[in-house]
Amino acid sequence: MTFPGRSLRVDQAAAYYVRNLGFILDWGGEEGGGIAGISRGNCRLFLTNSGFREGYGNTGPVVIWLNLNSIEEVNELHRLWHDRKAKIVSPPEPKPWKLHEFTAADLDGNLLRVFYDFSGDV
Repeated sequence: MTFPGRSLRVDQAAAYYVRNLGFILDWGGEEGGGIAGISRGNCRLFLTNSGFREGYGNTGPVVIWLNLNSIEEVNELHRLWHDRKAKIVSPPEPKPWKLHEFTAADLDGNLLRVFYDFSGDV
C-alpha cells in the first residue's frame, strides 16, 4: 500500500511512525523535498509536509485503513502500538458491520484504522 499521508513536519512524523508504530524510514524527510517513504512489512506509506501538499489542495487529516489477515493480527498490532505509547483512539473490538478493528492517531491527527473483515469466517 502506498498512500501520501498529511504531516506538518515530515521528520517528526517519520520519527513517530518509527518509534511508536514500528515502521522503517526508507528515504526522504524535510530536507528531501518534504516527503518521506516509510514501510512496515508489505505496507508502504508516504508522509508529506504541508508545503508539499499545497499544490494538490489536500490538507487532511486523512484516514488510512490497514486490512490485516486475522483478529489475532489486529489484537497483536494493538498490543505492540499500545506498548510503544502510540495514540490509541479506540481499542480493538468486533463491530456490527463485521469488522474487528481499532483506531490509532499520529501526531498530525491522521487516523489509522486497523481491521480484519470477519464476515466470511465460519
